[in-house]
Amino acid sequence: MSQPNGVMMQYFHWYLSPDSKLWKEMAENAEQLAEVGITSVWLPPAYKGTGGGYDVGYGVYDLYDLGEFDQKGTIPTKYGTKDEYLQAIKVAQAAGLRVYADVVFNHKLGADATEEIEATPYDRNNRNQPIGDRHTIKAWTHFKFPGRQGKYADMEWHWWHFAAVDYNAYDEAYDAIYLFEGKTFDNQVDLEKGSFDYLMGCDLDMSSQEVCDALKQWGAWYVETTNVDGFRFDAVKHVNAGFFPDWLNHCRKKSGKRLFAVGEYWSYEIEALHHFIDVTDGDIHLFDAPLHYNFSQASQGGDQYDLRQIFDGTLVKQQPALAITLVDNHDSQPLQALESVVEPWFKPLAYALILLRRDGYPCIFYADYYGAHYQGTGSDGGEYEIWLDSHRWLIDQFLQARRTYAYGDQYDYFDHANTIGWTRLGDAEHPGGMAVVLTNGDNGRKWMEVGQPNQAYRDITEHISEPVVTNEHGWAEFSCPAGSVSVWVPQS
Repeated sequence: MSQPNGVMMQYFHWYLSPDSKLWKEMAENAEQLAEVGITSVWLPPAYKGTGGGYDVGYGVYDLYDLGEFDQKGTIPTKYGTKDEYLQAIKVAQAAGLRVYADVVFNHKLGADATEEIEATPYDRNNRNQPIGDRHTIKAWTHFKFPGRQGKYADMEWHWWHFAAVDYNAYDEAYDAIYLFEGKTFDNQVDLEKGSFDYLMGCDLDMSSQEVCDALKQWGAWYVETTNVDGFRFDAVKHVNAGFFPDWLNHCRKKSGKRLFAVGEYWSYEIEALHHFIDVTDGDIHLFDAPLHYNFSQASQGGDQYDLRQIFDGTLVKQQPALAITLVDNHDSQPLQALESVVEPWFKPLAYALILLRRDGYPCIFYADYYGAHYQGTGSDGGEYEIWLDSHRWLIDQFLQARRTYAYGDQYDYFDHANTIGWTRLGDAEHPGGMAVVLTNGDNGRKWMEVGQPNQAYRDITEHISEPVVTNEHGWAEFSCPAGSVSVWVPQS
């Protein structure tokens, strides 16, 4: 049986209210998500960040504090307490969902004390270019975790556990990345800026055995404590790539589970993604950032964008077995650092392209499913109020079609710049077939084969009310409205 892959949901967005309620909400919604066809949820970082109850989770302070200790001005994280987190995981798994934890190994922030270090300043935009002599700096690099008082692990982190920082308390105005004495930038990282090892905060030194051992110790504790089913690795292009499979295999042995893993390698250069996959022996999936970029470009290009190119240069086209396909995420949403908007009109088309085709492991974004409303500061310094539409009804229709009809051979009809389509022919256990047609221009139509003779088909998007009947050879002309998508399934 040719069964479609699962469907992931990114169960958060950047601007969720800091009300410590997400874990409870996840537990309440788990059964409904499973019923509509979600098979896994990616939850945000669960540990204490430097921003306390306001931290999205990527400003990592204490990996062992899952909302249990009074640190950074709060016991719960932005999303809730440790007990609520563990309960949400149990409830989600009982509903049939796999749970993936978000893991940040690149950096730490919010140290408890400063230390003096000998360091050399480097050009922020060229990590191969020093811009001064080595000298003494003072940086926030001593992590004591006083609220935890050594529970679970008694290691304190010092400057020698890190490779670099971008702040010197002795010269706050100087703009540089300070590479510590005896340290080097990693070479198994993205080559942007010469070496994109450094991203932010206190950059972990992955060449340190003590650091790697500490992270493995934490990983074993984490899988035993939470019983998660896998991980989403943050910012993998900034971390020595070889570390990830080593750490993952350690956790797999400790958990006794074949833990899933996906990395965030946010680059539109497909060769960079291929290189990471090669270095990690294909053990870690990657989000298809080039596909998201194509969606963004298509949404802004309107009918000037050639839809026949929508999969050009994408991971799902070149390495489909390792591609996590997505429309949007917390980093690309409006007002974020990597903002690359997929316009609302195109999102139904994009979700059809990831949910109703054979290849890829699609990921639905929380804000696209539930909608979102928030205020924030743009890259220009201005304050903005953002409303993101909910596409839940259509996504649910697509999920139903995926579960029922997205089987068997796939025939593509990518033969027109503004109107494309494809069909799935079904299999012995899932007969009936399905046809999808979408356009970024005027009303679209496509003559396509679904393999079912003299069968009536209806448009589940309800954009078109009249059914279509195939001829004696199983072909028909399927259509969709201008700038939209229609999904045709057998009429019962």
